[in-house]
Amino acid sequence: MINKVSRNQMRIMRHDRVRSKIFGTTEVPRLCVFRSNKNISCQIIDDENGVTLASASSLSLKLKNGGNIEAATAVGKKIAEEAKKAKITKVVFDRGGYLYHGRVEALATAARENGLEF
Repeated sequence: MINKVSRNQMRIMRHDRVRSKIFGTTEVPRLCVFRSNKNISCQIIDDENGVTLASASSLSLKLKNGGNIEAATAVGKKIAEEAKKAKITKVVFDRGGYLYHGRVEALATAARENGLEF
């Protein structure tokens, strides 16, 4: 019988493959996205020092429904504001093994529109 690898295991494998190529520095940190069925969150990470510089999530914004495109847009706007406070203008986008469409795309678009470059 064939054992099928779960979707999350496949996502983790994709994320590991992407992370071998993407690295956040002090000048250009990494914008990492995590999404679940109910919420979405993101962090700006300096991989050289192992420090989270800014973060935002649908939980911290206390949204009624954190698992939709409107919530992802709000989180993208919030992370761009947090980045401005931390004097960050450029980031490297890490989609976390998720497909770049839907909520992940909405978060990235909102972050770009509010001043982050990637």
